[in-house]
Amino acid sequence: MLLPFINEQLIGVIWRMEIDSLSDTLFLEIRTTDKQVSFTSIDLTSGQTNFTNYTTPDRWLTGIEAAYNNVLLLHHYQSENTPVHKGVTAINTKGEVIWSNYTYAFDHLSVNGPILYNIQIQPKKLFLVDVETGLTIRSFEQTIDTEIENYITAPQILQASHLNQSLPVEPYGNIVHSLDYNNFRIVSLHSFVSGQLQQHLYIMDGSSLVYEDLLNADIQKMQPESFILYKNLLIYIKNKSGLRVLNL
Repeated sequence: MLLPFINEQLIGVIWRMEIDSLSDTLFLEIRTTDKQVSFTSIDLTSGQTNFTNYTTPDRWLTGIEAAYNNVLLLHHYQSENTPVHKGVTAINTKGEVIWSNYTYAFDHLSVNGPILYNIQIQPKKLFLVDVETGLTIRSFEQTIDTEIENYITAPQILQASHLNQSLPVEPYGNIVHSLDYNNFRIVSLHSFVSGQLQQHLYIMDGSSLVYEDLLNADIQKMQPESFILYKNLLIYIKNKSGLRVLNL
């Protein structure tokens, strides 16, 4: 039987996940009902937590933008009533601010680092910055500043009847999310039993069930895809606040 090598219970809802594919570091954005946002960093190789419950002076109006080479990039908002981002703050894996700039905004992540622009200059001019210092390296060059590979695979949405495999429970709506990796078939599905809608995760090795978990119980509607595969790691969220990682 498989067992998670990362099993973390966070205080609040896991709002966003970002993986730094250069260092295999997972960053989490966690939000609570009292409008507090915090951030957690976990090393996906060792399973060790780099930092947790990290907060910024902007109690609510901040969030994850990207992660690159052991640095987490956070954004702020122009105001509470707009989704428009402004500012960039860089955090290392010790939970320390290494630079920030409130006139910059994030555009996208390239193989060479983050691509930003100055919100005070129109039309928008993109440039590459050093992720460790925030200093401009040069103007953005589309031919060499290509998008970075994230190594993430998402499951397919299938009709359960197309799997040609018996499942532990009857899928509600005949819909499953499925992904095959090595000898494993990973399946998440919804069931409806005794008036209760639930979401399940199963890992099959051939016809053998080697792992299962109840992801959500007594939910009101069907949930979106519940897991991703990053390289050889299965990553999923349980009950909105639990992080589970299995090595496949």
